[in-house]
Amino acid sequence: MLTHLLDVVSLWAIPLLVAFIPLYGWLRGVKIYDVFVEGAQEGFQMAVRMIPFLVGILVALNIFEVSGALDTVIRFLAKPLSYVGVPAAVVPLMLVRPLSGGAALGITTGLLQHFGPDSFVGNLASTIQGSTDTTFYVITLYFGSIAVRRTRYALTVALIGDLAGFVASVALSHWMYH
Repeated sequence: MLTHLLDVVSLWAIPLLVAFIPLYGWLRGVKIYDVFVEGAQEGFQMAVRMIPFLVGILVALNIFEVSGALDTVIRFLAKPLSYVGVPAAVVPLMLVRPLSGGAALGITTGLLQHFGPDSFVGNLASTIQGSTDTTFYVITLYFGSIAVRRTRYALTVALIGDLAGFVASVALSHWMYH
């Protein structure tokens, strides 16, 4: 009974919200179409302001990878991280995750295909993927698009959050899957 109710609610939740919001606005006297067009225009202007920052972070990430700097950092960190239980195969994910969600997803997909989703590496990669964020991407794109220039404290706190996510992922994965 409860499962059926949850299925019905999850099936109809989005369509009802999509119908309810304009109806509610219309009942309150809001010119729905005009407000929609104004919001779409603001969204488009925001997207145009984001493009230079998006291109910048993608170019920087590509240079980091193509120059060999990423491989050098991976080789440098693989041995010390192995002492705390991080397999060498996961080190690239830990380095790329704060930079690019797409690249991190690609690495995670490769790890899952190579080691399997139920392996320790697969579980650790999946846990890292869900416990951390694309810090530099978020700060560059979102702060840049609204002209925030002083990101020192935000960046520090976000990187501490990523570090906590990495440490917790390793500890919990060893506790649950190893």
